[in-house]
Amino acid sequence: MTGMTSTARPFLNRRLAEFGTTIFAEMSALAAATGAINLGQGFPDTDGPEEVREAAVRALRDGRGNQYPPGPGVPELRTAIADHQLRRYGLSFDPDTEVLVTAGATEAIAATLLALLEPGDEVVALEPYYDSYAACIAMAGATRVPVTLRPDPGQARFRLDLNELRDAVTGRTRLLLINTPHNPTGTVLTREELTAIAELAVERDLLVVTDEVYEHLVFDEAEHVPLATLPGMRERTVTIGSSGKTFSFTGWKVGWVTASPGLVTAVRSAKQFLTYVSSGPFQYAVAEALALPDSYFADFRADMRVKRDLLAAGLADAGFAVFRPAGTYFVTTDIRPLGESDGFAFCRSLPERAGVVAIPNAVFYDHREEGAPFVRFAFCKRVSVLEEAATRLKALAG
Repeated sequence: MTGMTSTARPFLNRRLAEFGTTIFAEMSALAAATGAINLGQGFPDTDGPEEVREAAVRALRDGRGNQYPPGPGVPELRTAIADHQLRRYGLSFDPDTEVLVTAGATEAIAATLLALLEPGDEVVALEPYYDSYAACIAMAGATRVPVTLRPDPGQARFRLDLNELRDAVTGRTRLLLINTPHNPTGTVLTREELTAIAELAVERDLLVVTDEVYEHLVFDEAEHVPLATLPGMRERTVTIGSSGKTFSFTGWKVGWVTASPGLVTAVRSAKQFLTYVSSGPFQYAVAEALALPDSYFADFRADMRVKRDLLAAGLADAGFAVFRPAGTYFVTTDIRPLGESDGFAFCRSLPERAGVVAIPNAVFYDHREEGAPFVRFAFCKRVSVLEEAATRLKALAG
């Protein structure tokens, strides 16, 4: 009877009960089953720079990183991260006390939220948001408070309502969780918007966790402004970065945190009980990648801008309303001009209808109805793949 009683209880705890298999796994399986072009999950279909890959091979052969690397990350990478922040943004970080290497940005998010939150704390996050945000807030026993980015058709972008953000902050708010450039909408928060966020954080004495993994993927007139550069933010901001999106080696899982010594110590305390260490040889390669000349980053942006424009034009020709992204490598579309309104149903039928896989944005919302008509496509693919996808999608236009 005791055995029957124990197995009658759900195995998954209540905090994670709402989180099942991710939509990315479901859609990728659907792509494999149907032979559809997978524009759902955000990973490139080509490798990054050859010299960076060779740096990883060299590290393996030289025996660097084949055993446990130092818990905070190898000194070469921590120094390279600090140099990158100084060179790009004028932010000075001590590589020994203010930089922490993580198993990708996803672990950085998890370790940061687990370290900084107490049960009952509130976290204000911009909705729609990367799905791990909600899961990590739940694991910390905190409560997420979404502030919705809403479409501004006149500007073809999603916009933050600063009054709504201010109203969301209560006496229980511990931190703001900000993502810019923003996945999935492609919005890049302006300097004015970020200044207002910084002023709110200082006024209400809030911590800020800022996910800036797409920092090098901004287009046209958009500008990436790290929150830590703004007045009053250096000591209260945890900045999360990653090599995967910038150098197209997403499988290496090399991310990082930069923050004041007290915040980094707190995050490291949680991180050491997650992976402890990871990605040994790849850390040396990423250190070399961060030192690549500015021309690499410019060429990378230019290449992605061409791919953005190609896919955006194909989606518009197929009948979607397109929100042309100012950053990231995702295009958000509105399916209502196609006579559709349910993004889940649309994405599940799209592989059979057009041979393409996309992601319903509603999975990134607490307020599912807000995201219902929006669908996300990734353009970090070869030009030939995007051209074929655009051709297939024309079937939707009849």
